[in-house]
Amino acid sequence: MAPTAHPTGATTRLTILGGGGFRVPLVHAALLADPHRQITHLTLHDTDAGRLAAVRAVLAGQALAATASPTASAGARPGPEITATTDLDEALRGADFVFSAIRVGGLAGRAADERVALAEGVLGQETVGAGGIAYGLRTVPVATDIARRVARLAPDAWVINFTNPAGLVTEAMSRVLGDRVVGICDSPVGLGRRAARAAGVDPDAVRLDYVGLNHLGWLRGLHVAGRDVLPGLLADTAALTSFEEGRLFGPDWLRALGALPNEYLHYYYFARETVAAHRAAERTRGAFLHEQQTRFYAATHPDPEAALRAWDATRAEREATYMAENREAADAGERDPSDLESGGYEGVALALMRAIATNEPTRLILNVRNRTTLTALDADAVVEVPCLVDASGARPLATDPLPPYATGLVTAVKAVERQVMAAAETGSRAAAVRAFALHPLVDSVHVATRLTDAYADAHPGLAHLRGQQSAVRSR
Repeated sequence: MAPTAHPTGATTRLTILGGGGFRVPLVHAALLADPHRQITHLTLHDTDAGRLAAVRAVLAGQALAATASPTASAGARPGPEITATTDLDEALRGADFVFSAIRVGGLAGRAADERVALAEGVLGQETVGAGGIAYGLRTVPVATDIARRVARLAPDAWVINFTNPAGLVTEAMSRVLGDRVVGICDSPVGLGRRAARAAGVDPDAVRLDYVGLNHLGWLRGLHVAGRDVLPGLLADTAALTSFEEGRLFGPDWLRALGALPNEYLHYYYFARETVAAHRAAERTRGAFLHEQQTRFYAATHPDPEAALRAWDATRAEREATYMAENREAADAGERDPSDLESGGYEGVALALMRAIATNEPTRLILNVRNRTTLTALDADAVVEVPCLVDASGARPLATDPLPPYATGLVTAVKAVERQVMAAAETGSRAAAVRAFALHPLVDSVHVATRLTDAYADAHPGLAHLRGQQSAVRSR
C-alpha cells in the first residue's frame, strides 16, 4: 500500500512530552517561522504544572513578537493553537506527532549522576560514560511505558525522540513502536554547518557523509556538487582551527583520523584531561543548569514579554557555557559567536514532520534502526546516519563501512546500551554492573560495582539495583 500524506490545510496535532522543558520555545519558534503552518494544534505535557505555566508565558511572548514583526501578515494567526495538560493519556489522544523530550529525575538527577561518577574518578556526562548509563537506567522504563501508551492511544502517530541518551532511548522505544519512532539530535547538523562554513562552502548545499551512534559519530565527507571538500579543510590549519571541533580536537588528531568527530568524542579521545577539568570545576554542568533553571522558573513573570526576555537571557548564558570544561582541557578558549548557533534540532524535527506529512522526500541525519546499513551491528541496533524520509518514515541510506578505528568503539558502546536495556527491563543488578564495567570510560569492575551501588543510593527508582553489602552500609 502506498504511504498517505496529510492533505494541505489538514489539522495536524503535535504533542510535546516534557512540555515544560527549557528548550520547548525553540520548537515553538520553528513552528512560528514555518511558512507552511503544518502544525495547527500544539499540546504541551509535563508532570509539573508550574513549569508548564512558565513555558506558556514564554510562548505567548514569542507569538506576540511574531505578530508584531514587520513580515507578519495582517490578521494572520502566527502559530498553532496551544493547550497544556499534566494528564499523559489526554496529551497523547489524537496526536499525529509526539515529540519526546522528557528528563527523568530532572536536573537534580543529572547533577547527582555527575557527582557520583566524578567521586570515582570517571566521567559522569549525561549521555556519555557512567552518567549516561545511570540516566538510561531510569529513563528506559519511562520511555517504554510512553511507547506502549502511544501504541494504544495514538497508534498512527509518529514519535520523534529527543530524550537522552537519544540513541539508547530510541532503540528501547522501537522495541514497541518499530520504525514509527525516530531519534533526532542537533550535533551532526551543527558540526556539518560549522565545517562547511570553515571550508568556504554553503552549508545548505553540502551533503554530509556522517556515520555512527548518537553522540558517537564521525563526519567523513563534505560533498558539494560531487566533490568532497573535507580533505582540503583538513589540510588547512587556519580553517580547521576556526571552529569549535577543530579547536577541541586539534588539527594533528583530526588529520590522523581523516574525519571530524562529533564533539562528544572529546570525552573519549581526551578522557583523562576532561575528567581532571570536570573535577577541578567549581560545579558540574548539571549543577550549573539546575541552579540556573531553578532561578528562571522561579522568577518567570506572567507577562509574556518579560518572560521571553528572561528566557532569551538564560538561553544565551546556557549556550555560551556549553562544554566549558572540555574547552578548558583542550585550551580551546571561549566559544566563537558562530559556534553559539544552535545545531537546529527544532529545524530537524520540523523537516522530519513535514517530509512525513507531505510525502516530500527529504535527506536528514537521524537515529533509526540499522537494518543492513552498518555491517558491524545487527538490524535492530539504532544508529545515527543519513536517512531518506517520506510518508513511509525514515530509512537509512547505504553508507561505507565504519572506519576501523570506529568499529571497536561503536560496538563496545552498543553492547553497553544493550546491557542498560536489559537491566531496565528485568531489574537485573548483574546487567547494570556489566553495563558500567563494559563501558570504555570505566576502567575497573570494582569501580563499576561501586557505581551501581552509589546510583542505587542516589536515585530511589534504582534502589532495587543496590548490592547486599551496600544495603547493609546504608542502614
